[in-house]
Amino acid sequence: MAATPEKAGTEIPGSHHEDPGFPPFKTETFGGQVLWLAITFGALLYAMHKFIIPRLRGIFEHRHSTIRNDLEGAAADKAKAEEVGRAYEAAMAKARAEAEELGKKAHDELMTASEARRRALEADLLKQMQDAEAKIAATKAKAMMSVRDVAADAAAEIVKQLTGKAPPAAAVETALGKVGN
Repeated sequence: MAATPEKAGTEIPGSHHEDPGFPPFKTETFGGQVLWLAITFGALLYAMHKFIIPRLRGIFEHRHSTIRNDLEGAAADKAKAEEVGRAYEAAMAKARAEAEELGKKAHDELMTASEARRRALEADLLKQMQDAEAKIAATKAKAMMSVRDVAADAAAEIVKQLTGKAPPAAAVETALGKVGN
């Protein structure tokens, strides 16, 4: 059989279908593999030591200092807030005390003014009562005088009707004086 032109270029010279195996497990190449492993590991270790670790250390230090500064700032802000809170509470307590004092003062002033108005009204009412009592006494005295005069006129008229002659005014006054006592 003749080889077809397509397969002619694809055959590997000297190949007979042997299983080559996994190269890392071949004992003939083990020494070279260990050498290259050591060189690669050393290069990676050197690169990490020179470039990666310093950069990571810088990142961690920056992060640590940022956190520390933020915590210190937060503590300072907390202290300021507490101081402001204490000042606010003191101001509120002072304002409450002042408001209470003003309320008490206003209450006392109102009570004093109310008491003064009450006393003035009582004095005015007492004066009005005394004036009214004086007027009543005067009116009563006047009425009593009028009653005496009316009684004297009536007595004189009755005596005149009974006797036919009017009694003297002195006799009527004497008789009324005896009746009034």
